[in-house]
Amino acid sequence: MPSKNVWLFALACALSQGAQTQAAPFMIVGNDEKVLYDDTGKPVLSPAGRDSILIVDLANPLAPKIVTNLQLKNSVIGPPNNLAIDPTGSIAIVADSMNVIKDGDALKLVPDDKIYVIDLQSNPVKVIDTITGGKQPSGLSINAAGNLALVANRADKSITVLSISGKTVKVTDTIAMGDEVSHVVFTPDGKRALAAKNAANKIALLDVAGDKVTYTKRDLVTALYPYNVEVSPNGQIALTADNGDSGTSDGNVDTVSVIDLTVQPPRVIDHVTVPDGPEGLAISPKSNLAVAVDALGSNKDKKAFYYHKNGVVTILRIEGKKVTKLKDIEVGGLPEGAVFTPDGKYILVGNYLDQDFSILRVNGTNVTDTGKRFKVPGHPASVRISVR
Repeated sequence: MPSKNVWLFALACALSQGAQTQAAPFMIVGNDEKVLYDDTGKPVLSPAGRDSILIVDLANPLAPKIVTNLQLKNSVIGPPNNLAIDPTGSIAIVADSMNVIKDGDALKLVPDDKIYVIDLQSNPVKVIDTITGGKQPSGLSINAAGNLALVANRADKSITVLSISGKTVKVTDTIAMGDEVSHVVFTPDGKRALAAKNAANKIALLDVAGDKVTYTKRDLVTALYPYNVEVSPNGQIALTADNGDSGTSDGNVDTVSVIDLTVQPPRVIDHVTVPDGPEGLAISPKSNLAVAVDALGSNKDKKAFYYHKNGVVTILRIEGKKVTKLKDIEVGGLPEGAVFTPDGKYILVGNYLDQDFSILRVNGTNVTDTGKRFKVPGHPASVRISVR
């Protein structure tokens, strides 16, 4: 029989392994190594095989720690919401939007259709299932109950419905949307969902009853190209990142649309002007702040009048249903996704070209740059955070 010290050592190892995947909070990051940009803003493609998914421990948000680096294909093409951690922290879901394939002597981007399920509690963390969804699966969300997920399929113009039971994830339905959809998000009560019809300049409303999701055929008209949509944790409003010129910087200002979810039917009640090219979007768990992440042409032709080396984060104050711009904070090159920590005290913004995250501090409604950067081994295309 092993000695007492051996048993204590084994117990300590087990606890430390569990802490790696269950301590909170965790950030999941998708790195895309297939797409970069030259000095003229033209995409430069590389073969698939070097993408990765990171699991990052944010116990100390000023000194994040990578606990998992999983080689797994994903894409910067699409809003930076192509992955999510379930409320229990036991699994993550990743949508693989685009692939790079050989086209004669050249490379080209083509839509993929894969959705990966990652076991966050295994040691090591690993992919436990690969699901075939619609063409070009992009933004996705998991409901607060943790038993349902929705995936927006851009090229397929549909939404895939996924049931979640423990670590088993299955396709249960596909909803035709009639237009391209880039992202979809649940309301906090789980009874509705909002889908961004980016090319149609609309937000579609869906009803959710148990595991049945229905497109109501009611759409809300936003400003140009609502690429991303998020709902405040208190359920009062939704915000959209209206990306402007077909999802790309062009030197013109863009907007964040404000949707009132407390009225029936829900409706757009305001537009807030933000800088060029908002894509990333996040709302504080306190529902008092939001951030829009603006590219500012940082991946465009360096000779263009609207080119900037870095993008910015626009800080928005939320007072009930009133949303106002507070200020812009410069971050890195081609900023993509942003997350608030669950306590609302920090914001992390992924800078695709700089291969790092800017770390911002939140004090009430005052947001400042800590000056700290968190380097990652790749180009962060997407990011989400655990709920606690």
